[in-house]
Amino acid sequence: MIDLLVLGWISGTLLSLATGFLGSFLIWKKMSYFTDTLSHASLLGIALSIHLKINPMYAVILTMVILTIMLMYIKYIYPYSIDILLNIISYTSLSLGLLISSLSQDSSMNIMHYLFGDFLMISFQDVITIGCGVCIILITILYYWKSFLLISIHSELAHIDGINVFKIQLILMLLIAFTVGLSIKFIGAFTATALFIVPAATARFYAKSPESMVIYAILLSIISITSGFILSVAYDFPSGPSVILCATILFFISIVFKRKNILR
Repeated sequence: MIDLLVLGWISGTLLSLATGFLGSFLIWKKMSYFTDTLSHASLLGIALSIHLKINPMYAVILTMVILTIMLMYIKYIYPYSIDILLNIISYTSLSLGLLISSLSQDSSMNIMHYLFGDFLMISFQDVITIGCGVCIILITILYYWKSFLLISIHSELAHIDGINVFKIQLILMLLIAFTVGLSIKFIGAFTATALFIVPAATARFYAKSPESMVIYAILLSIISITSGFILSVAYDFPSGPSVILCATILFFISIVFKRKNILR
């Protein structure tokens, strides 16, 4: 039991290194809706994995990557608001996932674990996979840091500066999709978005530069994961909602703290 708890905490801490970076980019680009789409669409990957009896993490990652590539290319030929396209993809994927899951006997309980997270499902092999995945994500982010930062702040300026905006946006979106896939066992598919957004949103209250915002987002994410982990163990709550509840509490505490400083 202790081994499973340690593996769960390690996996959550590793994921926070990726979500701290990527969540900050999502805040800067005002693209939280993109992760919402991925979260809903991940049910399709989960349902396929259960129906075909393959590793859900790999199935979700593959599904996320394919949908992201499709979305990025369709975005340039679709004449209307991107929000409409995201909603169509989101609920179509969700519907397909529900239809496929209905074909599998006794799949509802398994799907619930993946939708809301269960750290006890984390195996040593999962930790290795998450660790390797996070290393790839961090190396890619550091390599493209300036380009990611520039397209997040001003995409037109990035284009003038000679940056291939489409390529950089595609890489960034693929990293986010990859991270959502890695996080489904611990944080859950439906609550994964909040692990990107809430710590990064809280970090804005304290950050004075893009780099400091990322550092604060990572630290706040680790604090949320650790406190949520303790809450989950103590009261037998699902790990995903427990982590997000703790992250949200930190967010509102920061609002009150910031307001008091402004009034002084």
